[in-house]
Amino acid sequence: MTEPSPLLQPGWRDAARTINGLSLHLVEAGRPGDPLLVLLHGFPEFWWAWRHQITPLAEAGFHVVVPDMRGYNTSDAPQEVGAYDLDTLAADVVALGDSYGAGRFHLVGHDWGAVIGWWVAARHPERIGRAVLMDGPHPDIWARQVRRHPTQALRSTYVAFFQLPWLPEASLGSFDFAGLRTMMQGSGGPETFEPGALDRYAEAWAHPGSLTAMLNYYRALRERPARGEPARLAPPTLILWAGEDSFLERHVAEAGLALCDDGRLEIVEGASHWLHLEQPDRINRRIVAFLSGEG
Repeated sequence: MTEPSPLLQPGWRDAARTINGLSLHLVEAGRPGDPLLVLLHGFPEFWWAWRHQITPLAEAGFHVVVPDMRGYNTSDAPQEVGAYDLDTLAADVVALGDSYGAGRFHLVGHDWGAVIGWWVAARHPERIGRAVLMDGPHPDIWARQVRRHPTQALRSTYVAFFQLPWLPEASLGSFDFAGLRTMMQGSGGPETFEPGALDRYAEAWAHPGSLTAMLNYYRALRERPARGEPARLAPPTLILWAGEDSFLERHVAEAGLALCDDGRLEIVEGASHWLHLEQPDRINRRIVAFLSGEG
């Protein structure tokens, strides 16, 4: 039996569950039986990305479940690129809902968590009540937006770099993950990450196989087959987009909005890519209101 995470706060519980054939570590809060709300972190975070959201959302009446996505932290980390295709990642989320007996559940995702959230909502609309997607592109429009907008292409050069073999691991992982630390600090504000936060992230990155697994999310994009028409989203969807995101331009959010049958887009001015860390009170209020059907 594993030791509880030292990052747990009062009312938080952690466990490992077998999900889609893998052992995934997760943290949960709130009462079982309340509406299930799954929070999906992005690259290069782990469940702790939602440290400012877990308690407020549980107190608002949700059963909050926050997995370490496959490959991250103490979750299983298969090393083959094919283990990270979007259909498999979406199947993880659906299987997580199944493990709690939830026919439908709400979904909140940031960065890669939002990319996966778009795909779950598009491919499994009957399973999603409402979705909140933050600073992550709809996977069917991402490449198109990069081709059409040279400035977005420049912002996205890191994606091509991450798809290379072994070199990203060497660059990002050396000197106690100095490259990843610099990337995170440089894309946020001076107070985005509290003292010691990046050390917590580095502890998660250091698990055997984790860095390669995290990068395999990007490498799997190269092997994704070409699709016809972009997949539409039927569930009610709120897109929260940072006004100062250094990775993604607003037209990426607008293109995603155009594929939502019932969607709305809100720009969070003054926030970087890490809007959930920088403006947690505002983000929490919007999530609660939207998931509660109040706006």
